[in-house]
Amino acid sequence: MSTDITKIPTGYDVIQGYLRTLDGSPGVYRMLDSQARVLYVGKARSLKNRVSNYARPSGHSARIATMISHTASMMFLTTNTETEALLLEQNLIKQLKPKYNVLLRDDKSFPNILISGDHDFPRIEKHRGAKRKKGNYYGPFASAGAVNRTLNTLQRAFLLRNCSDSEYEGRTRPCLQYQIKRCAAPCVGKVKQEDYKQLVKDAERFLAGKSTEMQASLAAQMQKASEDMEFERAAALRDRIKALTQVQTSQGINPRGVREADVIALHTDGGQACVQVFFIRANQNWGNHDYYPRVSGDEDASEVMQAFVGQFYSDRDPPPMLLLSHGLDDEDLVTEALSGKIDRKVEIIVPQRGEKAELVSGAARNARESLGRKMSETATQGRLLRGLKEAFDLAEVPQRIEVYDNSHIQGAFAVGAMIVAGPDGFDKNQYRKFNIRGDDLTPGDDFGMMKEVLMRRFKRLLKEDPNRELGTWPGLLLIDGGAGQVSAVRAIMDEVGVGDVPMVGVAKGVDRDHGKEEFYRTGKPVMALQRNDPVLYFVQRMRDEAHRFAIGTHRAKRSKAIGATPLDDVPGVGATRKRALLQHFGSAKAVGRAALADLKAVEGISGNMAETIYGYFNEKG
Repeated sequence: MSTDITKIPTGYDVIQGYLRTLDGSPGVYRMLDSQARVLYVGKARSLKNRVSNYARPSGHSARIATMISHTASMMFLTTNTETEALLLEQNLIKQLKPKYNVLLRDDKSFPNILISGDHDFPRIEKHRGAKRKKGNYYGPFASAGAVNRTLNTLQRAFLLRNCSDSEYEGRTRPCLQYQIKRCAAPCVGKVKQEDYKQLVKDAERFLAGKSTEMQASLAAQMQKASEDMEFERAAALRDRIKALTQVQTSQGINPRGVREADVIALHTDGGQACVQVFFIRANQNWGNHDYYPRVSGDEDASEVMQAFVGQFYSDRDPPPMLLLSHGLDDEDLVTEALSGKIDRKVEIIVPQRGEKAELVSGAARNARESLGRKMSETATQGRLLRGLKEAFDLAEVPQRIEVYDNSHIQGAFAVGAMIVAGPDGFDKNQYRKFNIRGDDLTPGDDFGMMKEVLMRRFKRLLKEDPNRELGTWPGLLLIDGGAGQVSAVRAIMDEVGVGDVPMVGVAKGVDRDHGKEEFYRTGKPVMALQRNDPVLYFVQRMRDEAHRFAIGTHRAKRSKAIGATPLDDVPGVGATRKRALLQHFGSAKAVGRAALADLKAVEGISGNMAETIYGYFNEKG
């Protein structure tokens, strides 16, 4: 029989006990539960004053009161300034994802347009991630679709190449891009270097917001070409003007008085929140993206907005101006932190009138409409999850469904894939791929592949979340297969010690017709659902998504293997040296036959590296 002696104390008294060890220093605090899980991360100008507020038994919102009641311990880290505390707080929130913090979900990097700066004929391309390549970057764009549309139109307008440097060096005749008038074909001398540089300059002027004066210049050139009866040149200039106009009209909002800013608007309803971010660059709208931060429902708008701004810019540079729908609790502090990040002044404005207010109003309208759609989709998803529970006689409504599939060609390039669905639909951040490692597997052994995937998956779950408290355990497994597959998977699950996880096998009917699926469960008779049952469509979508993901992963692995060469195994030969060697000799086989003196003649290959490469191939031979 358990006693209260072993119970770990929690609540106000625990927090009160820390006060005598704290002073008025700024810093960050963490509140932890009885199992040392982080409940909340906060920053304070004075740690002692902030913690003393939590030690009071009254005056708290329901969320804070519940958090205090679960607090068993606290951790503290002092900083030199409150600004440092703010930055550390946001980094810890993103890293630890505490239960009671407002949390930005679905964070990602945004694509940019890069015009390279390390080639006589620069390349225009989409770029995502760290800006390590030499050149000029323009962005961010809100999505890959937005940047792709702009790139396609810019190529029609300015005829800049988008091929890689290695493809450029290997061309002997113009590619399709030249034929469809999207490239000037500098690779085969169809354009002079000075003319190409002018095209690059025009593209950069457009992306920098100088589109009006440039279009006027192009119009004047077109008029002159027409007067000189250079009708082909006039037609080309006309096409460039039309392409540029298309870019501007597709962007919709092109503010005259706002050159560079992010417009951020928040809308809350029913305990949920949506934040819309519009990217204004060079007086042009470069797209928008919606976010649905995790909130409890009792936070005020300024708290949600400050949490969003802090986390959003924790790993990206802010523009010189932020236009917000709601003010921040610590506006001066956030301004100082963001300004220090880019070494120039960042303005945070909540506009009340004029063009800036109209931009914020438009973003707020988008946030309201997006949240309405999201809430409707969530309600529909909730009905489907409840339908799954009823259809398959589950003990509870599954909050996480994992669907598994394999893909291979006669056992080659074998991969396993797992997709995840839940209350918010497909959770692509949780998708996982498994490179099949089993050397003893018979080619095409689907049972063996599935066993390897599931054992790796659940052994890791048992290690990382043995008590099943972090929301990472599935409430339902869907397996592509019939009775034999289900029996084999159940044996695997029992072997790992997780035989209690519900599982359903999905198999096509006798004529393998979509809509006649049969469902297999351990110890229960085979069943089917009505053809018009929404739950059936839901299962079909999940199975098809798993198949799509598995096929895509398999193709990527196969393409990588096909593109591999013996040079990949030579110590010290990376992508740059591999490219130099292939350009010089033409093939990996020719590199292997090359004399030591010839290897030393390759640009970028030192004497020692040439000896390493020569020794590798000759020792192997």
